[in-house]
Amino acid sequence: MSKTSARQKIRYRIRKKISGGASRPRLSVFRSNGDIYAQLVDDDNGVTLAAASSREKDIKAQKAPKIEKSKLVGAAIARKAGELGIKEVIFDRGGYIYHGRVKAVAEGARESGLIIGRVKTETEQPAEKEEKAAPVKKEKKTAE
Repeated sequence: MSKTSARQKIRYRIRKKISGGASRPRLSVFRSNGDIYAQLVDDDNGVTLAAASSREKDIKAQKAPKIEKSKLVGAAIARKAGELGIKEVIFDRGGYIYHGRVKAVAEGARESGLIIGRVKTETEQPAEKEEKAAPVKKEKKTAE
């Protein structure tokens, strides 16, 4: 199995669990060797709401490492989301490890005021059920 096909399997597994709507779209990230791309996707209507990449003129003009450019892409997508009135998104790492440039996109978006939430799965329990009283330990009586 090649590296790209393994990433594709992971990507499909992630996409089964998350989807974005108009009020809370999915922030999808694609990473190539030289550039990084981010999109806000409304999965209910199948529409891309906004997009940003490291190939945009203002980002490409800056001579900076790829991680710094990734933070700028995150800030750009957060700015575009703010113009659309979107405050919260669901982060889709696209099968990549949450590290390096992918993490930098999320951090750049957070620093620019975008709230990155997470999807609650069906297996997660509500907080009320997690708070159970701790069992009381009984002390053993010793014969003296």
